[in-house]
Amino acid sequence: MGESTDWQDETYERVFEEELRGLERRRAHDPTLHISEIRTLLQDLYILDGQNLDRGPVGDIISAATVSAYEHFIAEWEQEISHEKRFPQD
Repeated sequence: MGESTDWQDETYERVFEEELRGLERRRAHDPTLHISEIRTLLQDLYILDGQNLDRGPVGDIISAATVSAYEHFIAEWEQEISHEKRFPQD
């Protein structure tokens, strides 16, 4: 049974990592980017995901991995913000 889900796990991991790298690059190269923009994009992803489109198993995996990457990225950024507030660098 493990082999039947290997491709699913690999696809999920690949998409997750690609999305996360893209978000990190965007943040590194766009000084005007704000976390609220990423939150808005995540809300749009939630809406798309909830529309129950007939995208098949691969599309479902891609959607889930993309949403997870955005959630992870936001959580990391929020943690960074929280740390900066607790330990300001004056």
